[in-house]
Amino acid sequence: MPKMIVSIDGVVIKEVQLTKDRTSLGRRPYNDIVIDNLAVSGEHAVLQLTGTEVYLEDLNSTNGTYVNGKAVKKQLLQNNDTIEIGKYKIKFIHEAPGATFEKTMIIKPGMVPPVPKAAAPAPGAAPAPAAAADAAHVNASIKVLSGAAAGREVPLVKVVTTIGKPGVAVAAITKRANGFVVAHVEGSNKPTLNGAAIGQEPVTLKNGDMLELAGTQMQFVQAA
Repeated sequence: MPKMIVSIDGVVIKEVQLTKDRTSLGRRPYNDIVIDNLAVSGEHAVLQLTGTEVYLEDLNSTNGTYVNGKAVKKQLLQNNDTIEIGKYKIKFIHEAPGATFEKTMIIKPGMVPPVPKAAAPAPGAAPAPAAAADAAHVNASIKVLSGAAAGREVPLVKVVTTIGKPGVAVAAITKRANGFVVAHVEGSNKPTLNGAAIGQEPVTLKNGDMLELAGTQMQFVQAA
């Protein structure tokens, strides 16, 4: 199934599966893919699914729609095409049916490239360092301390987890090889980490760090 991976400054903020015949993209909240940024028109572009093909059409937007660096009015998208709207980049992923091996090799922004498969280790051998490091970073979560969702824990199992309220304040927590980082992705209210405002540059998270986003307090928890 085709999907779009939306990112800004290398930080993925959302993934959208294209399941409908028509998927709208723009700044207004009624769009299927909402990008709350002044560089994006209210109704910026539309994605049309025809059989196995996906067409991107610009809806006379103010700043235009670009595919792989070229301005387009309407274009058939190919797997791995990059759509640019303002500062946002949207990766189009559409694997050919039956290409299971290729599918497993797709690398999302922020992911560690897979290690080539080596020969099976001898019985009793220690796990590969990469696998051990990976396992060490899985046991992390965000614990909500205030607001309606107080007490809820959000496990950080995905490469990117977005938190916050769209249009008010949204942050993205990205899993990297050496731990987790947080960055502000949209909204006028900047989130804070231990009382200091977070910008769009990713900041490394440590166990016990306190986050505040749109008036809600949260704590980053990571098992040793």
